[in-house]
Amino acid sequence: MKYEKIRKTVLEAITEAVKEGLVKGTSGNIALRDDEEDIVAITPSGISYMGMKPEDIAIVDLKGNWLDGNFKPSSEVPMHLAVMNARPDVKATVHTHAMFATIMAMGNDNELKPITPPQCEFTPVGIVPFTMPGSNDVAQKVVEALGKEGRAVLIKNHGMFCCGKNMKAAMAATTYTEEMAITTYYAKLLGVYEPMPEEAEKAMKALIAADQAV
Repeated sequence: MKYEKIRKTVLEAITEAVKEGLVKGTSGNIALRDDEEDIVAITPSGISYMGMKPEDIAIVDLKGNWLDGNFKPSSEVPMHLAVMNARPDVKATVHTHAMFATIMAMGNDNELKPITPPQCEFTPVGIVPFTMPGSNDVAQKVVEALGKEGRAVLIKNHGMFCCGKNMKAAMAATTYTEEMAITTYYAKLLGVYEPMPEEAEKAMKALIAADQAV
């Protein structure tokens, strides 16, 4: 099978996302770039992820043209490719409708701040205003919100979008962003919300970056 390795990586990631409750039904999509082939493997559109086979993962080029796969690629191809084309450091992207990230994207005062040290790696988490899914407009807004170094953004009434240098990094951003949303939600509900001090957040980000550079 052509592109077997990259397809298996995407399939393993979407299966993990379903098991962790980050993805339900056919919502959400995951993509991985192969620089040598200049192609991207991405989950297909409207197909249940459970029981999916590697050959069901769609292959597109960097312009979004469908090259291979049993089913057409996700309608969110523009968003994934826009981020990958704008950020050479990004090889993997994850978009989910995870419940707490979706909740925390609403309102005007729900910016996610780290509650625990590991979450610092993925802040700041920008919030993108609602724009029609699958459009070039939402794709561009996500690119702008991520900026040059961002790892995660929330999209109002739509969920979250995370990215990383590989699939492990992109999935970690997704997991910790949802954890950040959950801890923030319950802390605010209980009236005990107290994010990490800004100086501590900066120190942790620097420490994590130094560890990863080794």
